[in-house]
Formats: sequence, structure tokens, C-alpha cells
Amino acid sequence: MIEILLEAERALSFGLLDQAGRLYGQAADADPRNSIAVVGLGRVALERGDEAKALELAERALAIDAENEAARRMVDRLREVRRHREGTTAGSEPAATDEPQPQPGPEPEPGPEPEPSAAPEPPSQPAPDPRRPGFLRRLFRRR
Repeated sequence: MIEILLEAERALSFGLLDQAGRLYGQAADADPRNSIAVVGLGRVALERGDEAKALELAERALAIDAENEAARRMVDRLREVRRHREGTTAGSEPAATDEPQPQPGPEPEPGPEPEPSAAPEPPSQPAPDPRRPGFLRRLFRRR
């Protein structure tokens, strides 16, 4: 069984998602209580961009083995990402806080145009694309 898990891990590290999914699936089918295989299936789902399936599998792995740290980290981070997204979805209000929110005031009167600065501002960094390869590996890297 360990050989299958090692081969699946190797395939996942090379981005061979179909092969890794097949191997983790074989291990999970052979031993449905193998939380390592279930977490592996969750990691494959996450690499494919299916966060809901990844969370479901990570929670299943935790139900099998409450001490599985990889499953715990995956569940915690996916829930954190979900909370963050729910609080900052486009067109929605930010999550409620105890801090008073600024109230809109009167429009400022138009003034003279500011002079252009000598050095242009550097472009801002774009938000990381969660579909970009390697994003999830960095997200779940051990600290």
C-alpha cells in the first residue's frame, strides 16, 4: 500500500493529476479508512480547482483520523479561504465589524489638476491566480 501512496505523491508533485488521482483512488478503494489516501484525493481535487470536493474529502479524512495534520491544515485553510471570499465577494458588503464605517460626505469642490510626478508609480502586483500551477503547493506548504 505504501508503494502506491508514494507513487501517487510523486505523480502529484510532477503535476500528473490523472495518474495521482487514480493511484490515491486505488489506495482509498483498497482501504476506505486510509486517511492519507483520502487527503491525497483532496489535494488532487484542489489542484484541479474543485475546492468544494477538496474540503469534503479533507473533512472525510479528519473523520477517519482526527490526528491527520495534513487533513486538519487543508480543512482550516479551505474554510478560511471560503470565509474570506464570502466576506469580500464582488458587489457585496464587507464582513460586519465593530468599527464604525465611514459615511459618505459632500463632494469636494474641483481644484487645480495636480502636476504629474517625476517618477511614475510602479504597477501594482496582480492578485495571484488560484488556477496557476504551484499556487496550491505554496498555500499548503508546511511552516
